[in-house]
Amino acid sequence: MKKLLENNPFILMEAAIVEQLRRSGTVRLHETLVNAPLIYNPAAREIMSGIYLEYMRLAQSAHLPILVCTPTWRANQARVYESGVNNAVNLDAVSYMRELRDSEGYGDAFVKIGGMIGCRNDCYEPDEGLSASEAEQFHAWQIQQLTSGGVDFLIAETLPNVQEALGIARAMEVTGVPYIISFVISRDGHVLDGSSLKAAIDLIDSGTSRPPLGYMVNCAHPSFLCPEQQPGDIFNRLIGYQANASSLDHCELEQAEQLQADDVVEWGQLMLTLNKSYGVKILGGCCGTGVEHLQYLIKHMPG
Repeated sequence: MKKLLENNPFILMEAAIVEQLRRSGTVRLHETLVNAPLIYNPAAREIMSGIYLEYMRLAQSAHLPILVCTPTWRANQARVYESGVNNAVNLDAVSYMRELRDSEGYGDAFVKIGGMIGCRNDCYEPDEGLSASEAEQFHAWQIQQLTSGGVDFLIAETLPNVQEALGIARAMEVTGVPYIISFVISRDGHVLDGSSLKAAIDLIDSGTSRPPLGYMVNCAHPSFLCPEQQPGDIFNRLIGYQANASSLDHCELEQAEQLQADDVVEWGQLMLTLNKSYGVKILGGCCGTGVEHLQYLIKHMPG
């Protein structure tokens, strides 16, 4: 992963998975584990595989490396045990992703598989976040499961609380696997708990003996970052952005019954500016995005 970052100025990341499934009208997501149990349902598994493969094939056609993540965002120990779903769902999700990659003949130099986790509680409610010590203990089980499955890297996404992020980082660092911490931010460029990105990055970098490979933002429109207002040195550590298609606030998106998406061109230009002007290497999509968003990035990426 470190070499991938060093050797590639532009790295693609998957666009939306869960929302594509939710909007399909043909797949029923699990009440608490979201899309993780779909790997055990042949019909749903095939639909989910089609979304992942579309992204992989797009990257392959553009000769770009791509990062894809296990469908395990909500598959923490508490939820898995309460659900009655197979306790090995995280391990099986890694196997599913590796089989998917192998089925196309892609190697791990081209498709990197990330073991994904999320915060324990609501990702838009920072006050529900765990303390660092609570988070380190709570998330360790899932992190170890994903590591045992053989992921290429670990990633914690949509984190609204910096203390919980610190605990996750400490649980991830002991695995020896490269890892990424990804925050959800408000439209003023701050983590949802009010912390500046610089303060969040500095806290975790100094609070771990093996800091993250880098940091990302996800589940926020690219305009939310306000890059021109950020301290320049955060871009030494901010390596990626998975952006929402809409510039609506998170609460507005949560309540929307219809798919919300701003103009793809505006979205794409903001994203490409992060790469060209600020050196953010990993670009992908979150809520409201699809293959057309990745296609725009590829078509207009720096030569």
